Amino acid sequence: MPELTDTIALVTGASRGAGRAIARELGAARATVYVTGRSIRGGPTTDNVPGTIDDTAAEVSERGGTGIAVRCDHTSDADVDAVFARIRDDHGRLDLLVNNVWGGYEDPNCRPLTIAPFWEQSVQQWDRMFTAGVRAHLTASRLAAPLMVPRRRGLIVSTTANLRALPYMRNLFYDLAKNAVSHLVWAMAQELREHNVAAVALAPGFMRTERIVEAFTRAGAAHALDGPGGPKETPFYLGRAIVALAADPRVLDKSGELLEVGALAQEYGFTDLDGTQPPPFRLGSPA
Repeated sequence: MPELTDTIALVTGASRGAGRAIARELGAARATVYVTGRSIRGGPTTDNVPGTIDDTAAEVSERGGTGIAVRCDHTSDADVDAVFARIRDDHGRLDLLVNNVWGGYEDPNCRPLTIAPFWEQSVQQWDRMFTAGVRAHLTASRLAAPLMVPRRRGLIVSTTANLRALPYMRNLFYDLAKNAVSHLVWAMAQELREHNVAAVALAPGFMRTERIVEAFTRAGAAHALDGPGGPKETPFYLGRAIVALAADPRVLDKSGELLEVGALAQEYGFTDLDGTQPPPFRLGSPA
């Protein structure tokens, strides 16, 4: 695994799932990792799903890095400002921002993505996807840039979904939000390139996160987790992709692109936890 000993990183939405795994892999590479989220020890967790930023920060440190938990509601500009003010005060710089926070389609029952006409969907789902999703990625990025541009060094990664193989997602809100993240990254890259700062969108496969397992279980389909079409990747595969990108001295060549974890695994030579290299995954493509 590459060494990121001198790297100061921020992973948003890191109480559990992909964010937790990304932070842990950065910790294994010996990075200093700030982790944000709303769930803290001793308090309620988001939608009552287990996991806190304190747990994640501890795991980062246990794996060799330095984990720092900072509570943040990424729909609150004041909260986000405070996170970046702390990083600026502590280090005066930021080398890696991972925009992983997402307020998408989850509800208290952890039901999966709604496939329904847009006129039958709640506007609250739109608000969560665009306020706690797309806008949160932009808000963090615009605060990260001033910590990167003066040093002519930095990488911004936004996790998203690859919808290229699917003419239409059958969920208008999700389709727009995920494509908006990809285009947001492309646009940021145009302005950051001259400052030697890279921005990429990164799409994992169907990951077996706590929320996905909960959703399958609540739907009475726990048996399908291991069946055809079930989630095959662990979120650590995504984390290893981000470590590889952060360690690549030529990452600017990829700036503005929508990248796939499976393709990066083949390029950089990393594997998932079980030693396999699941291929690139696209919604709507054959399994």
